[in-house]
Amino acid sequence: MARYTGAVCKLCRRERMKLFLKGPKCDTMKCPVERKPYPPGQHGRGRIRESEYLLQLREKQKARRIYGLLERQFKNLYEQATRDEGITGEVLLQMLELRIDNVVFRANFAASRNQARQLVRHGHVAVNGRKVSIPSYRVSKGQVVSIKEKSRINEQVKASVETARARGVPSWLDLTPESFSGRVVELPKREDIKLPIQEQLIVELYSK
Repeated sequence: MARYTGAVCKLCRRERMKLFLKGPKCDTMKCPVERKPYPPGQHGRGRIRESEYLLQLREKQKARRIYGLLERQFKNLYEQATRDEGITGEVLLQMLELRIDNVVFRANFAASRNQARQLVRHGHVAVNGRKVSIPSYRVSKGQVVSIKEKSRINEQVKASVETARARGVPSWLDLTPESFSGRVVELPKREDIKLPIQEQLIVELYSK
């Protein structure tokens, strides 16, 4: 299975902002973005010539890296969004939010999307009581995502659930910490997705 295996902190530095890919570390001064707020590489501190294409490309890369998708996965999702009803950019973000790895992260069962993806792959997550081990599985309205009973003793899961109130839960997700479960009560709206992503730039890039 293809996946990114490099240093994820370099991805944040490349976008010149925190993408919160390392969980709690991103909130501390140990985060490399705090110490080196410029792109990695020998030309990182040089002057970058801005262009329309560069802005569009960086926005696409930012969204792709936040949700942890490879290029082909992201493009396939975009093409599907163009076929669905609604504004393409908003439909794309909605699809990304409803991926089961993202729902597990939003429900605070994991400290990062990468950790959530690992929980799903290892069979710790269930949808309506049935195990799901595919991170790209899209959760539907009304479905309940939960941590399997045998997996609730996992220290990382317990620590994440304990900090759920401080981190917050989106309005489209009804969380029940006692049973390690969350139900999708409605489809995510654009105003619920509080991420620094300008989806229109992504649409413009792929429309060329």
